[in-house]
Amino acid sequence: MRPMNADNTPSGRPGKPVEPVDHVEPPRTGRQRLAAGLWPPRLSRAQLIVALLLFVLGLGLAIQVRSNSDSSAPLRGARQEDLVRILDELDGRTKRLEDEKQQLDAQRKELENSSDQAEEARRQTVEKERQLGILAGTVAAQGPGITLRITDPKGQVRSDQLLDTLQELRAAGAEAIQINGVRVVAGSYFSDEGGGIGIDGKKITQPYEFKVIGKPQDLEPALNIPGGVVQTLEKEQAGVTVTRSAKIVVDALRAAKQPDYARSSSP
Repeated sequence: MRPMNADNTPSGRPGKPVEPVDHVEPPRTGRQRLAAGLWPPRLSRAQLIVALLLFVLGLGLAIQVRSNSDSSAPLRGARQEDLVRILDELDGRTKRLEDEKQQLDAQRKELENSSDQAEEARRQTVEKERQLGILAGTVAAQGPGITLRITDPKGQVRSDQLLDTLQELRAAGAEAIQINGVRVVAGSYFSDEGGGIGIDGKKITQPYEFKVIGKPQDLEPALNIPGGVVQTLEKEQAGVTVTRSAKIVVDALRAAKQPDYARSSSP
């Protein structure tokens, strides 16, 4: 047995240290490199979400296509006459729906018009009732007008003179009148009472104050015409003053009288 040197070589022979031999892999083909890049997969979270959405979308499209195919399957084997009949039925149904839509539109317009007409009729009825109430003296009224004040210290003024004054005011456009708190209407009457004048059976005394609603520019000149109301009363030594006003309130009311025999002829 040969002695060994310190460097693990047999003694007596010069030698080199033993070097380890590296393992050399054979070169890979392109297919192998592609396979190594694809597997195992390295997917991020965003790629997984996109892949899941694409899968769901594809599944939905497949189900929709299959459903359409199933619904149209009975028509594939239908005869031409049957297909024509089906189309005619569809056209007829469409026409009926269009006719029904037109009828509904016409009914809607009719209801709208009738509603508008009913509202207008109601408004006109309320306005007519107000006007008739003013003329009948059953409602209060206010507006521009005049105040006519007649003083009769010697008691020479008679009922016919007040009636002439009333008629003159009405002819000038008076719409509502009250005298000393008594509402004067179309059926009012005047009478001479001891120490005063009666209106519809109610006695009033001087000074006689007329509150008149109307156009002041027409009412005052009508009283002051030559030979008119003012000059006639002044001849009886009565004092007469006429005052225009932007607001006259006629608040004396008369009770609405119910007719005993007359009835409305409207249904």
